[in-house]
Amino acid sequence: MKNRNNEIPDFDDIVFENRNREYGAYKLRKNYNRNVMISLTVAMLIFGTAVIWPFINAKAEESRLKRSERQVEIRMENLDQPAEQVAPPPPPPAPPQEVIQQSRYVPPVVVDSVKPGDNIQLMTADQAQIEIKNEDVIEEVVQVAAEVQEAETEPEPFYVVEEMPMFPGGDAEIQRYIGENVVYPEVAKENNVQGRVVLKFCVTETGGVDLVSVLKGVDPELDAEVVRVVKTLPKFKPGKQGGKPVRVWYTIPILFKLQ
Repeated sequence: MKNRNNEIPDFDDIVFENRNREYGAYKLRKNYNRNVMISLTVAMLIFGTAVIWPFINAKAEESRLKRSERQVEIRMENLDQPAEQVAPPPPPPAPPQEVIQQSRYVPPVVVDSVKPGDNIQLMTADQAQIEIKNEDVIEEVVQVAAEVQEAETEPEPFYVVEEMPMFPGGDAEIQRYIGENVVYPEVAKENNVQGRVVLKFCVTETGGVDLVSVLKGVDPELDAEVVRVVKTLPKFKPGKQGGKPVRVWYTIPILFKLQ
C-alpha cells in the first residue's frame, strides 16, 4: 500500500504539470521557503550586528585604554623615628651690659681770700674774665646697666615625645588623603619616573603642618606635588611632652609607582 502523502501532489507540481520544469520559475518556487528563511536569517544577523556593534566597539576601546593606561599606585611606608631625643640648643648668651659714661659738674668752691684792708682794684670787663681750670671739673663715670630684653626664641621641635602627634583616622587616613589628592604629573608619567619621596614636616602645638621639606626626592615635579598636598593636610592631634602641646617633627615616605 502506497503512502497517502505520495498520492497528494504538491501545489507547484500541479501548476507546472505538463510544463517544462527545468525552467527557472519552477525551481524558484520549489526553493522559495528555503530562500526566504535564509534571507530573513541573514537580514536579522546584519541588523543585530549593526545594533550591537557600537556597544562591542565601545567595550573593546575601553579595554584597550585600560590595558594601555598606566596606573598610579601611591603607597606609604613606615619609617621609624630616631630613638634618641635631640636636646634643644642652649639659649644664646645675654648681651653685655652697655656702659654709659656721664659727666657731673661740681661747682667750684669760692673762698673769701680778700682780707680787710687790702686794696681792691677795679678791673675792666676783659680783665674780669675768670679762667676755670680743669681741676675745677671732676669727671665721674657712672655705670648704668641698660635694660635689654632678650628676644624670645621659639624652641626647636622634638623628634620623640611622650605622646606623638596623631592624624585623625591614623596612617591609613593619611594614605587615603594623599592618594586622592596627588595628581601624577604628565611629564613624569610619560618619562616613567618612579620612586620614593621622603618628606619631613613639623606638627605645631595647634596641630597644623609647618616647615615642609624634602629629605629624599625623585623628580622636581613629583616632589613639588607631594609638598603641595602635605601642606593641605587637616590638623593633627598635637604631640605632648610633660602634658603640654609641643612642636614635633614628622617624617612620611610616599612611593610613586606606575603600573
